[in-house]
Amino acid sequence: MMGHRPYLVGAAMGLFATVAIASSPAMATPCTNLQSLQLADTTITSATDNTSGVFVVPGSNPPSTISGLPSFCRVTATLVPSSDSSIKIEVWLPETNWNGRFLGTGGGGFQGAITYGELASGIQQGFAATNSDLGTGSSGCNPLFCGSDGVTNPLATAFGNPGVPSTGLFGHPERIKDFGYRAIHLMTVRGKEIANALYGQSAQKAYFAGCSTGGQNALMEAQRFPNDYDGILAGAAAFNRTHLHMAGLAGWQDTHANASRFILPGQMTLINQAVLAQCVGQDGGAGTDAFLTDPRDCHFDPKALLCSGGKVPPACLTADQVTTIQKYYAGTIDPVNGQVINPGAERGNETDNVGALGLAFQEDLPEPAFDGLFYWVFGPGFGQPSSAVNFANFDFHHDVDTVDDQLAAVLNADSSDLGEFREHGGKLIMYHGWADPLIPSQSSINYFNALVANGGQISGHGFERASFDDDGHPELRQTQSYARLFMVPGMYHCSGGPGPNSFDALTPLVTWVESGVAPETIVATKFVGDTPPAVQMTRPLCVYPKVAKYSGSGNTSIAANFTCVADEPDFNQTPAPKFGP
Repeated sequence: MMGHRPYLVGAAMGLFATVAIASSPAMATPCTNLQSLQLADTTITSATDNTSGVFVVPGSNPPSTISGLPSFCRVTATLVPSSDSSIKIEVWLPETNWNGRFLGTGGGGFQGAITYGELASGIQQGFAATNSDLGTGSSGCNPLFCGSDGVTNPLATAFGNPGVPSTGLFGHPERIKDFGYRAIHLMTVRGKEIANALYGQSAQKAYFAGCSTGGQNALMEAQRFPNDYDGILAGAAAFNRTHLHMAGLAGWQDTHANASRFILPGQMTLINQAVLAQCVGQDGGAGTDAFLTDPRDCHFDPKALLCSGGKVPPACLTADQVTTIQKYYAGTIDPVNGQVINPGAERGNETDNVGALGLAFQEDLPEPAFDGLFYWVFGPGFGQPSSAVNFANFDFHHDVDTVDDQLAAVLNADSSDLGEFREHGGKLIMYHGWADPLIPSQSSINYFNALVANGGQISGHGFERASFDDDGHPELRQTQSYARLFMVPGMYHCSGGPGPNSFDALTPLVTWVESGVAPETIVATKFVGDTPPAVQMTRPLCVYPKVAKYSGSGNTSIAANFTCVADEPDFNQTPAPKFGP
């Protein structure tokens, strides 16, 4: 939802001849001529050459610049598939050294703005790249996150626009449809047409890469529009969106049940240290790690930190604080029938860093982050204590179906039928940080396991069969012929965290699509201070369900001293069937 995307580290492979676009600054150019391009339900609002190597992000204050860019043609457009739609897209087209490929990119939160970092990374690697605001850019803003201009404030900027939009999509089903799936598809179709017009030829291959909401976009493309892309990269996908947002509501309600339920500053770190002390190194990783390799092997009970012997918070937890953390791990539960609505947080993701978007971020807000989705159903009253349904009294037995009835079919990318995508040769790589405090890491495992169950055409065995090694399990091998999952130890939401959180998954995807070589491992790097070039450690990311196991000798900071091995079947918390995989 924020910050650097780890999947774009490194250069894409140059398998195609590069294309150069001739231009003259004193007259119309092939780029500026795109201003008159006529496309269905589309208005091209600008087409300009950028040869400066620098781009200033529009509307940024203070000005934010991106440097080190090749010369490129920047095209902006507005798409209007319905009378109530206004989808903004940008297409950035390298004017020299185009690698012959098209790259669709995603963003985070409710989007609402172009994610320029994704476009920049794309053209730096030679792709013709596109991005969209998902049609939510003018849809209103929760005052909690908005400044006097009604658009942004530091919270919105720092945390991926968590409150944008809120009331703005209530009564606008076409805009909700745009956000759910239509904007990304049309961005792709129009983006390809614009690229074709500039280069005079179609892209040889098309790829999509996104994390969080971008991951939802990625899976939605594979499910609904399987011919749009040849390769899709889906990180920490918010695919089960309605229930994921309910988890945010539940977490906020839990910590606000009474004042004594709050976790104090520093206590999330206290809990994390206790988790590591009990579990680190028991799941294949090294005993010196500051993270867990597979937290499902950890059964830490926060009662171990219950205050006793004269200890007081924040050096320990009160009984109420223990309850808060137990609920954090337990997940979002229907209080009447006990059904799991959304999986809980994994051990090892506890952090006081509010930028990680976990409990420390959520509990201090006067209103739950990312609750704009519920305004779309219940209207402006959702933010008012006097309303029959509001963020403080949302009922996880009665109100869940109300939300799902209106939004699930449009927003949730939970279909496990990727048959058409597979048949046209499409390849899918998923990844998720094991220490993700925002989207439970087991969610991606649940989706992958659903693909295995569906692809293997098995019944009565449960999704847990995908947790075994592939030997003797043809349904897993069949799924891995077109879809692979990589879990990232110690990574927060899409980036950051104490583990090796910087890696290039796009190049392996390109190689898989174009050369038929499927990735078995991806090397991830932890930079000192998460800032290149000084390397703190490297570690192999293993194709799920394998895990990286320390060989027992050699430096634990070097990936070569770890081997990907079969993991034992681990319990993976899954929602009740009605709430998705």
